[in-house]
Amino acid sequence: MTFLKLATGAALASIIAMTALAHGGATGIVKERMDGMSALKNSMKTLTPMMQGKTPYDADVVRREAEQIGRHAGDSMTRLFPDGSGGKPSEAKPEIWTDWDEFSELAEQLHNYSEGLALAAENGLMMAGTEQGASMMGGSGMMGGESMMGTSMMGGSPNQAQLSEMPADGVFMMLSQTCSACHTRFRSE
Repeated sequence: MTFLKLATGAALASIIAMTALAHGGATGIVKERMDGMSALKNSMKTLTPMMQGKTPYDADVVRREAEQIGRHAGDSMTRLFPDGSGGKPSEAKPEIWTDWDEFSELAEQLHNYSEGLALAAENGLMMAGTEQGASMMGGSGMMGGESMMGTSMMGGSPNQAQLSEMPADGVFMMLSQTCSACHTRFRSE
């Protein structure tokens, strides 16, 4: 649970910092994508304390925010980065366009994990009960052989059926790690 708190806290801090400085002077497609990133930030800001057990868990809110993230991920995200839309006030690094395949893959992962989070919303949190956590994680924790998290963390992404069986905070951790990976690689500070 401590790793989850650190990972989600770091992702949220990164998102907040990005949007706090970003909107000055933005117009057109750059403003549109910054607004989309603000929507993502707001969803993460709602979900993070819930996933950390700091606020009461509400499956309806998790599903709603996961769907909101999904509306701004995948193709909806990549279409907001046409060639020539870099430079100030954008915080997009040129690597977005020189490594488009990786950027597109991360945008699609975000979409897949948002759908998975919506499907897993009813499962609650991993730490809500130790029996629930053990069964959802394949019986042996984070690195449990062929467990769903083990598959994801050791290479290869879980499919929607696997995500739907996981605790919501496990899927959320993958979603927030995707956000962090994209920000690290493709966003200027």
